[in-house]
Amino acid sequence: MNMACGVVSMTIVPLSSSSSYSSCLSYVRKRPLLCTLSGGVHCSSISRDLSLTTERLGNGDAMTGGAFDFYKATTSLTERSISTSKKVTLVRHGLSTWNEESRVQGSSDLSLLTETGVLQAEKCRRALANINFDRCFASPISRAKSTAEVLWQGREEELVFLDSLKEAHLFFLEGMKNVDAKKIYPKEYTTWREDPAKFCVNGVYPLRKIWVTAREAWREILLSPGENFVVVTHKSILRALICTALGLGPERFRSVEINNGGISVFKFNEKGEAMLQSLNMTAHMYSDHTYLY
Repeated sequence: MNMACGVVSMTIVPLSSSSSYSSCLSYVRKRPLLCTLSGGVHCSSISRDLSLTTERLGNGDAMTGGAFDFYKATTSLTERSISTSKKVTLVRHGLSTWNEESRVQGSSDLSLLTETGVLQAEKCRRALANINFDRCFASPISRAKSTAEVLWQGREEELVFLDSLKEAHLFFLEGMKNVDAKKIYPKEYTTWREDPAKFCVNGVYPLRKIWVTAREAWREILLSPGENFVVVTHKSILRALICTALGLGPERFRSVEINNGGISVFKFNEKGEAMLQSLNMTAHMYSDHTYLY
């Protein structure tokens, strides 16, 4: 097993003698080393071209056990190199009228932000106030648009609205109360709730479509100038964004939960490959908690 921590990398197998072990420990105290135990102990100083070095650690990573790198951890979302590594913060819109009424929302623009939703958006703004974002991307659908406008107050750059961040289109289910949809369209509604990847209307699979638009959204965001972005959108497209970033298919749609006002964070390397840093953070919804990352 290879282990890397600080400036020491070790491959461990059974020792052949205590004297070799003692000499290696003595060497550790003097300088950074590469220590390989294979039927004994061999110690050598780390060469300068070794890829895992302390210089590559981010803020706090040396103390928290953060990864040195995540090259090839996932597939590239941009299919080409980007100018620099980036960080993207994903935020779900605040409570809407149809959330409150337990209606299926989908891509409808008739569901509006409630007073509680506005307060949640303000909590998100305060929670992220200490982070310098280069740009805010948002869905143009009202409940997300309104959340973004509250969250982005006081920032200089204009909001950027992307159609690729719109919510999934759910056809005749949109606007229906969940209890009514289950009674009137029991087969379709049950499929949407229990096996959403197979939910199909007139030959159209909404989740397949939103997986495509999620990838489009990632490309638009990651190929934009800047290094630190915030994205405000809806639950289903957020699930698709998270799953596509992690290389998961539509069948994993309901394996991710995102609450109203929930915040998730991704890091991207220069290959456009993603690492999930935080998922559905909600401490700010229940306190004056602020984030700095």
